[in-house]
Amino acid sequence: QVQLVESGGGLVQAGGSLRLSCAASGRTVSSYAMGWFRQALGKEREFVAARSRNGANTDYVDSVKGRFTISGDNAKRTVYLQMNSLRPEDTAVYYCAADTVRFPSTVRTVQSEYDYWGQGTQVTVSS
Repeated sequence: QVQLVESGGGLVQAGGSLRLSCAASGRTVSSYAMGWFRQALGKEREFVAARSRNGANTDYVDSVKGRFTISGDNAKRTVYLQMNSLRPEDTAVYYCAADTVRFPSTVRTVQSEYDYWGQGTQVTVSS
């Protein structure tokens, strides 16, 4: 079992930056494949970024490539999502997720594959 707590959301102007954090209780983040998802008002939750257990592999939805970066700090048991050049369409509740995968290089992009979820943090980008 792992509990995930997101933080770092807020209100930012278009073009600005935010860094989201996802703190994991219990085992270190190197024990899990980690992902970030988001859900805008009235829309379905969608994949944003993912990281393998060993951090060697990452994946991103096309709309955030070159702007968002997922990273992890095993000592702090925390995964980050650095978001730069934010756009109003990035406005959503952002969720952190963890999956117990067998292979350290596996990246998960499908939300149904994730076992654990955080409560979410709101990101609002004003134009």
